[in-house]
Amino acid sequence: MVFKVSKVSTTPFDGQKPGTSGLRKKVKVFVQPHYLQNFVQSTFNALTPEKVRGATLVVSGDGRYFSKDAIQIIIKMSAANGVRRVWVGQNGLLSTPAVSAVIRERVGVDGSKASGAFILTASHNPGGPNEDFGIKYNMENGGPAPEAITDKIFENTKTITEYLIAEDLPNVDISTTGVANFSGPEGQFDVEVFDSASDYVKLMKSIFDFELIRKLLSSSKFTFCYDALHGVAGAYAHRIFVEELGAQESSLLNCVPKEDFGGGHPDPNLTYAKELVARMGLGKSTSEVEPPEFGAAADGDADRNMILGKRFFVTPSDSVAIIAANAVNAIPYFASGLKGVARSMPTSAALDVVAKHLNLKFFEVPTGWKFFGNLMDAGFCSICGEESFGTGSDHIREKDGIWAVLAWLSILAYKNKENLNGDKLVTVEEIVRQHWTTYGRHYYTRYDYENVDAGAAKDLMAYLIKLQSSLDEINSIVKGARSDVSNVVSADEFEYKDPVDGSVSKHQGIRFLFEDGSRLVFRLSGTGSEGATIRLYIEQYEKDSSKTGRDSQEALAPLVEVALKLSKMQEFTGRSAPTVIT
Repeated sequence: MVFKVSKVSTTPFDGQKPGTSGLRKKVKVFVQPHYLQNFVQSTFNALTPEKVRGATLVVSGDGRYFSKDAIQIIIKMSAANGVRRVWVGQNGLLSTPAVSAVIRERVGVDGSKASGAFILTASHNPGGPNEDFGIKYNMENGGPAPEAITDKIFENTKTITEYLIAEDLPNVDISTTGVANFSGPEGQFDVEVFDSASDYVKLMKSIFDFELIRKLLSSSKFTFCYDALHGVAGAYAHRIFVEELGAQESSLLNCVPKEDFGGGHPDPNLTYAKELVARMGLGKSTSEVEPPEFGAAADGDADRNMILGKRFFVTPSDSVAIIAANAVNAIPYFASGLKGVARSMPTSAALDVVAKHLNLKFFEVPTGWKFFGNLMDAGFCSICGEESFGTGSDHIREKDGIWAVLAWLSILAYKNKENLNGDKLVTVEEIVRQHWTTYGRHYYTRYDYENVDAGAAKDLMAYLIKLQSSLDEINSIVKGARSDVSNVVSADEFEYKDPVDGSVSKHQGIRFLFEDGSRLVFRLSGTGSEGATIRLYIEQYEKDSSKTGRDSQEALAPLVEVALKLSKMQEFTGRSAPTVIT
């Protein structure tokens, strides 16, 4: 059968602007006739012809509602646009880090390599018929499309008049592995459905000492728990933790991927990962059962992670700093040293202190993984992270939730390798407290004000920018709120000049830097699908090791008070409390 290419007339939709991680909207927006098609064609039109014609593309995602339909649409449009072959993870499932690994590592039977991917995910946002869907394009390095491309895609969405689709191409069975061959006006077109986990597992085994981790997991003193929150991480958890590393089946929670994430919110934090939080002994009610030594959770597309010890939460800012501090000893991939480290601007400065101690190159970048990708492609950065539960390394060009869990298990295995049969293992909490003793502690919290009126959010940010012109005025407000908080020594709107390509990213967040190393940061998030989200980051640095054991909220209370007073948060937004505190 030879498929035909149809040109379908269309008109633009407003607001198809891809944010930091693609286009995210409610499912009901995406299911409108032509909506997804317009965005996909606008993406094809933004790429150079050799990235499309004759190319190999990956199309898969986190399995959320509407993914299966979207995959068939994108296959038909790929065929019509002259793509040579499409690779699909079995059942349409590939975690975001696995997509990056597949682009970078996988070689097809005919020697083909992928030059890009459509990833169908709205990451940590809920899924289901009334929830969110998303799509983003990743480049040949395995990382998200840079702003030059996403800007072009957006421009194309505003002027699009037609798209190409092979409507008579039959739907491909994506539930079983194998190759479907078709022919069209330009010749052969293939769709290969492949095992979602094998390329990724192979990569992880080349990075970590699985044998050493297996010994840790088989120790009678070590107990383990992993919660996939019904996201795509479930497609990897059994293979890696149970089959490869010998964990008990019972240590996996919510590891069956579901289109609506089991009705939950697949965001691995203390608010949404309720079952894991309770199991780890951090819930409101205390159970008689002794919590596991180590627990972790993933988000919908498995690029984020949360790390917990027994009755102990590891902040993502601390997590990346601790991984960086221990990587060379504990992870074979880094045995010859780190090229450098990087963090997003709102992330705490815990990593900065490690970089200084270890004499490493250090970079502070805007929020968005593409900035890390540039540094990695240039050989400047080995390990990076952001406070929004994303951690990763230069093995791929996305953040990687399972990688972070394996990094922590490697550190635990390394610290305990002489001690696996001893009375007591070195715990997650002990590793963190020892780190604070060495490097000081960055008390840290994030307040999210979700679905705020967009106009009010913009007004608040504009007010803060205006306020920044006078440090005297800022400090009189600070002292008026709390006399025990140190002075603000500089205030700015963060701007980043990329050391690799020279591109400048402006308006990346508003910063107030205090004399004692503390910080306040305000920024508008681009990951929601409705309204505006204001994020307020509050950080207090404590060098005195006798004071690093205080309760976080108590240590941060004075700065919180200052932040709310300084920003007139309640006056602008009408909110007396944040939606989520992390």
